[in-house]
Amino acid sequence: MKIVITGAGGMLGRALAECLSPEHEVVPLTRADLDVTNLGVTLSALGRVKLQVVIHAGAWTDVDGCERDPDRAWRVNALGSRNLAVACQESGAACCYLSTDYVFDGQKPDPYTEFDAPNPLSCYGASKLAGERYVQTLTPRHWIVRSSWLFGPGGRNFVKTILAKARAGQDLRVVDDQVGSPTFTRDLAAAIARLISGPHYGIWHVTNSGACSWYDLAAAILESTGLGGARLEPIASKDLDRPAPRPRNSVLRNYCWELEGWPPLRSWSDALRDYLAHPEVAG
Repeated sequence: MKIVITGAGGMLGRALAECLSPEHEVVPLTRADLDVTNLGVTLSALGRVKLQVVIHAGAWTDVDGCERDPDRAWRVNALGSRNLAVACQESGAACCYLSTDYVFDGQKPDPYTEFDAPNPLSCYGASKLAGERYVQTLTPRHWIVRSSWLFGPGGRNFVKTILAKARAGQDLRVVDDQVGSPTFTRDLAAAIARLISGPHYGIWHVTNSGACSWYDLAAAILESTGLGGARLEPIASKDLDRPAPRPRNSVLRNYCWELEGWPPLRSWSDALRDYLAHPEVAG
């Protein structure tokens, strides 16, 4: 199967290319290769490739940046996704769109399923939700894959930030009133490979099992790397004074995955231990 991956220079894009390349013909496209905000360029680029699936992993994921510059957020995350969906429609390709837990407002006391109504708090979440709807409307064969709190080789992530600050002897102040599901990009890529192997179309939540707060995740990182003596202080979200609001509870339940009878993804803590052994972050 010929598969185009957008955002191939990012953390998830790299994991997808690594996972899919052994069995498929993968065409990785970075931002430099394809400007999805230009409809003509997108139609031309994908029209030259006889493809079966497009995995749209490219996005502007700077949550506070999106809040400061909403025009760019809507242009990249919403209209860029529309352009890609139109190109899929023209070529007959199926589209796998990567979305986010931030499409929810965090008011639900339990984990969110694929059947809960989105209600984003931030421009980032709203622009990603708009991208979802363009793909659903314009591409008959699609997978909307929502995930959260990604970590893995090849890009900036929370794990690397915590380790860098701890090893530099800096004090760590981390919010403890936001809860989510940390997810290893390699595990997410393997799950996506399973989804696109058949007509499992629709909305999917795909995260590693379990949930924690950002503070809990930071503590686990430090403990697992022998840095438990680092100064780590729990704080409230309001203490950071960030432009974009975040949901307090953005835990995703892989409900459709469960209904298929597929085995759950491993726990985020097990996945974290694997990542911490990677040369990129190992001390």
